Order: sequence, then C-alpha cells, then structure tokens
Amino acid sequence: MTDDIGRREFLKRGGMAGVMATSGLPLIETLAHAREPSAAAVVATAEHPSLAGRRFDTREFCLSEYDALAPKLSFTASDASAAKAWQARARAKLIDRLGGFPSTKAPLNPEVLETIDFGSYTREKIVFDTRHNLSALGYLLVPKGGVRPLPAVVCVSGHGRGLADILGMNDDGSSRAERGVGYAKEYALQCVEQGYVTFAVEQLALGARRDEAARKAGPTANSCQPAACAALLLGQSMAAWRVWDAMRAIDYLSTRREVDASRIATLGASGGGTTSLLTGAMDERVKVAVVSAYFNTFRDSIVSIAHCPDNYVPGLLQDMEMYDLSGLVAPRRLFVESGRKDRIFPIEGFQVATAKAQAIYRAFGVPDHFGSEIHEGAHEFNGVGAFAFMKRWL
Repeated sequence: MTDDIGRREFLKRGGMAGVMATSGLPLIETLAHAREPSAAAVVATAEHPSLAGRRFDTREFCLSEYDALAPKLSFTASDASAAKAWQARARAKLIDRLGGFPSTKAPLNPEVLETIDFGSYTREKIVFDTRHNLSALGYLLVPKGGVRPLPAVVCVSGHGRGLADILGMNDDGSSRAERGVGYAKEYALQCVEQGYVTFAVEQLALGARRDEAARKAGPTANSCQPAACAALLLGQSMAAWRVWDAMRAIDYLSTRREVDASRIATLGASGGGTTSLLTGAMDERVKVAVVSAYFNTFRDSIVSIAHCPDNYVPGLLQDMEMYDLSGLVAPRRLFVESGRKDRIFPIEGFQVATAKAQAIYRAFGVPDHFGSEIHEGAHEFNGVGAFAFMKRWL
C-alpha cells in the first residue's frame, strides 16, 4: 500500500468514525454500508457459544458495583437526637467529598451595572466576586409591593441558555414575549411575581460564565465538561464551585435592606436543582430548598443514564445516596418535584427517594417540613405545589 492510499483509507475510516460519533450509531452498523464486517466484528456482535455468560454491558457493570456497596453514612437514625449526631458527621464528610470550600471569603465587590423598571418590579444587573479569582453575574428582581423586608429566593439556572431561560430573555438580553418556554418556564420571573426578592444567579460554565470555545459555539453551548473534569483533576468538584457561588449570593442578599435574611430560599430545576439541594444541605441560612427535575436516586438517574460531568462527586456513593442529602437539609424545609415523563430522572427513582426523605423528616420529628409533587409533564419546572409550600414556610 502506498502512502497516498494509506492516507485515503485513514481519512475514509476517520470520516466514518466521525459520523458514528455524531449520529450515535454503533460503529459496526455505520461501517456496514462501506464494507463487509471483519471476522472480529462478527464475533463481537453475533451469538457465539464461548460468549455465553460473559458480561460486557457497562451499565450492568456499574449497577453491580453499586449494588455491592454498603454506604457508610446511610441515614439510620430513628429520633431527632441521633439524626443531629448523624448530620454532623455526614455534612463534614460531604464537604470532604465535594473537595472543600475556601477557608476565607473574598470581598464581594458588588457592582450594579444597570437598573430597569418593569412596572411591578425592578431588575438590577449585578456583578460580584465569589472568590479572589472568580466573578459571578446575577439579576436581582425586587417586587414593588409587599411589606419590607421581604423573603428572598436564590434562583440558580440549569443547562441551556443559563439566566436567559429563567428570566425569559432573548439572546440579545431583551425580554421575551412568550411565557412557559422550555423546561425552565422562566422560574425566576415566577418567583418575583409571587412576591419574593429574587436573585437569579448564573451558574459557572453556563451563559456569561463560559469559556471562549463555548461562547463561540452558540448561546446554548456550555463549558461544563472541561471545567468539571478540570475540577476533578484538582481534587475539587463543579458541584462545590457552584454551591460556593450560591452561598456567596446569600451573602450578597444579606446586605440588601429589602431582604429579610432569616427568610431565604434556594430554587432550581435540573442542574439548578442539584445546586439548590446541595446548598440547602451545606448552608443553614437556607430556610427552604426547592428542587425541581433532579431529586431521585443516584442509582436510577446519574449512575444509569448519561448526564453532564458536573453531576459527579468522587466517592459520594461510598457514603450516601441522594435521598440521604435531605437529612442535611432537615429539619429545615425541603420541597421536591418531578415530572411523570422525565426520561433522565425516572419517576420510579423519584418515588423511592421521596419515601426515604419522608422517613428522614419523620425521624427529625418534622414530617410537614418535607413536601413533594409529581406533575404530568416531562423534565421541566412545574411550581404549583412548590409555591404553595414556600408561601406556607417562607
């Protein structure tokens, strides 16, 4: 074979592999249109007596590893005293698994970049520092009605266009006329319409807080994969980075005279739900945590179904399942919701997790501090039961 023929064959095969990678088709199926499968391919894809009883499936392997675990910090307390003792141990271990938080807080250095009057509320665009080497962007929505100081909600965006999705904004920053768009359903706007001071915070690696490659790729692209994987190499996690940002957002809200710092909630859907749950678990200033389109078992969701790498905390399953995290929010209030048709956080896993969380709250002696709702939608924010729960407790 000449060098030219070799290069042509390499490019041909490389091109087909590219088709396979973008289409999701198995390599053998894709190449079948170009040439007959090799003997090795036949052995790998057809029944063969010597393969009987062998195990190749990665999902099944992961589940077998999961099933062999005996988590060291599963919640087993039966009364409030034992529950609080467990909580101290579990929170310390979770911080360690997350990779820790900064030992000191950098100055916030907040700056209001613009203020717009929307009639029933004002919207301030704010930049502030969460670390010495990292800044965050947020929009503070302040309703004009209500008795000051008002309860406040930190709304964290999920995957997609970041803040634009939860604020109902077009890509150019203008307000979008349509409502109920996408999975987020403009939940930050819904919060201010419910009468809450609402701090909509852009999550790291989304929207304005992406790397250059993602910004060039378009408004829905994110930089989660390189950033989250870099965090793992550093012995940290994207989850910890985002939780720390949310905690610093609470620091900022506490400086605002419009806000009652004793009545602060977190709320988010999907990736925002992850941060809302973990922030509630870490920061006892959170009076109510609302988690949409996320609460589940790790087994049925994160372990079994492809998810963004920002969902993974090294070694966490050695200690606890997702429902155990509710024990770090308790006895404070937690509300979780899920769509019956959510394909990436299956409803069966949600039902198992909520039953476990209810038992945990009963052990703390406050069963009414936990609430849940199943709606008929898919992977999306609903909010009906959530806002009723917030009205009661916030």
